[in-house]
Amino acid sequence: MAILVVAEHDNKSIRKATLNALSAAQKLGSDIHLLVAGHQADEAAKAAAQIASVKKVLHADAPQLAEFLAENVAALVAGLSKSYSHVLAPATSSGKNVMPRVAALLDVQQISDITAVEGPDVFVRPIYAGNALATVKSKDAIKVITVRTTAFDAASPSGGNAALESTPAPADSGLSAFVSREVSKSERPELTAAKIIVSGGRGMASGENFTKVLEPLADRLGAAMGASRAAVDAGFVPNDWQVGQTGKIVAPDLYVAVGISGAIQHLAGMKDSRVIVAINKDEEAPIFQVADYGIVGDLFQIVPSLVEELKK
Repeated sequence: MAILVVAEHDNKSIRKATLNALSAAQKLGSDIHLLVAGHQADEAAKAAAQIASVKKVLHADAPQLAEFLAENVAALVAGLSKSYSHVLAPATSSGKNVMPRVAALLDVQQISDITAVEGPDVFVRPIYAGNALATVKSKDAIKVITVRTTAFDAASPSGGNAALESTPAPADSGLSAFVSREVSKSERPELTAAKIIVSGGRGMASGENFTKVLEPLADRLGAAMGASRAAVDAGFVPNDWQVGQTGKIVAPDLYVAVGISGAIQHLAGMKDSRVIVAINKDEEAPIFQVADYGIVGDLFQIVPSLVEELKK
């Protein structure tokens, strides 16, 4: 049977997380269909048809799908799922919102946050905050899966010519309604897609120090800015900066951890980074166990010195 991937998009283009999920789907089979659900998202559907690994694009267009409300999207996906052996979505905040509902509607168990595919019904997923990997086998007729995007390379966004097919959307469930959205705008790269990330922790001591100390370093490196849960909980920075098991999972080429001790839940979100640089005054900090390069010292002296060196 075919494989269905639920796309994330901005009505004009397909987000990179979907391309990662498509790579996971390719390990399950070649007959891959991509669902683009939304309202006035024709451009996104056309972009989806250009993805090399996609054989068919299902385009569901309806006002009740405009804001990707989980109840409405889950009903749509569950209705389509009976024609598929596997249903996948990226393990993003959106995917984590929709897919458990899909699994419940189908009365199957969700297979969450997979990092490898070993067979059509055998998958690898992290447990214990990433300190162990579990190999799981599912006997469900339909496998409902979320994909850890950092574990799979992105599929090519071009070179395809998939068939584009309209599919009807179910009626509005009436269980939820879109009220408003507050979006923080930044010229910096998106955290989950950034190649370089500069993150601060409790050691930054205040939100003002993020601005004074870390921002110049991020500016010099062209980096996104992140934070540990401790820094977010202390109110130093916004919640959407949080990296970790309960935040965003990232795997940039370079991750600079400043004033971060390295709690397990934070390490689970960034330890797959290609190169990790840690700056901390505590030489026993757990972050040094995963760091490729470590600097022990006062971050308020070290970081400005790094910025000056980068100016040369």
